[in-house]
Amino acid sequence: MSVLADVEARTSQTRPSARQAAVAWFRRHPVLVIVGSLLIAMLVLQAVALFATPADRNKLSTRNAAPDGAMALARVLEKHGVTVRTTDSLAKTADAFVDSGGDATVFLYDRNGYLDAAQLDELSDSVGKLVVAAPRTQTLAALTKEIHQAGVLPDSAKVVDPGCSAPDAIAAGQISANSSFVYTAPEVCYTNGSTAGAYARTSNGKLTVLGNTTLLSNGGLDKDGNAALAIRSLGSTKELIWFMPGITEVRQARDRPTINELVPPWTTFLGLWLAVIAVAAILWRGRRHGPLVTEPLPVVVKAAETAEGRARLYQDTRAIGVAADNLRAGCLARLARHFRLGPDASADAVVDAAERRLGHSGEARRILNSARPTNDSELVRWAQQVEHLEKEAKRP
Repeated sequence: MSVLADVEARTSQTRPSARQAAVAWFRRHPVLVIVGSLLIAMLVLQAVALFATPADRNKLSTRNAAPDGAMALARVLEKHGVTVRTTDSLAKTADAFVDSGGDATVFLYDRNGYLDAAQLDELSDSVGKLVVAAPRTQTLAALTKEIHQAGVLPDSAKVVDPGCSAPDAIAAGQISANSSFVYTAPEVCYTNGSTAGAYARTSNGKLTVLGNTTLLSNGGLDKDGNAALAIRSLGSTKELIWFMPGITEVRQARDRPTINELVPPWTTFLGLWLAVIAVAAILWRGRRHGPLVTEPLPVVVKAAETAEGRARLYQDTRAIGVAADNLRAGCLARLARHFRLGPDASADAVVDAAERRLGHSGEARRILNSARPTNDSELVRWAQQVEHLEKEAKRP
């Protein structure tokens, strides 16, 4: 019994542990380990990309934490007890206003001008207090007839004083100018000494226009009195509906005219007349296919015609170097046959044989090795020299 126990103890000591076995397996299969690790990493990255919430990069978006976003203002308003609801359609905005019991401020920032005049008129009629930031000219004209755009503040103006008796502007004090748009209205503030200001309100106080988006952004909220003016303008009610229209709000014209409605009536006759002329021209100038012409094959082409055709191709493409190489190669091949040097003779061997035949004057080496014509006239003169050299070398 003791012998059996001793054998089992020794066996357990020599048997590798699970960790050692795993390490040994990894060492024996490094390629599988690397490929498996890469697959796991790719699956993790895909899962993160699939379930991660995409970042909002829209300007003045309440979910954008970048300097041009408005997340900071939304958080500050929520800390002051204002419920901020973000919408991207006119229908959602109207529903949110109804849910608030009519006690809500609607903020509109239509940067791309997606809403048309009818939609803006519907928005103005269905909500109470409306605040608009840097509206387009068409947007402002559709919302009210009392406020008109009047340019921008000069670049030299870094900050601007209220210059009015509006409570919100007086409480905020100076705000950043940042080349703000200015407007004429029954009540204007931040005029910088003129009659137009960056803060405008209608006579009934229902519509407020802010000409500067910087005072609402994360990057400009903490400067001067920007935060105070933004909070007082947007946080006067229990709820704030932050309306930023999307591309889905663009309406297509249902009564879009057709091509027949756009063109004048006389074009109908003109089109028919042009069609008749086109058919007549086709019949007059169209290719008439005759009977097939048979030609005996193979076709025999004269060598002179082939050489002339290739020469014209070289001339059209200005391939002077290629033409010179072909002429040089042909001359060397003929001289090699004449001197019986064999098919494997090199160019230097052929030139040396020609030099010996011509008395080592160096003329053959200059023409066949050194000369490189660069234009048509030089190529013609050089070809004549090659022809003369070949005749002299073959002379008995």
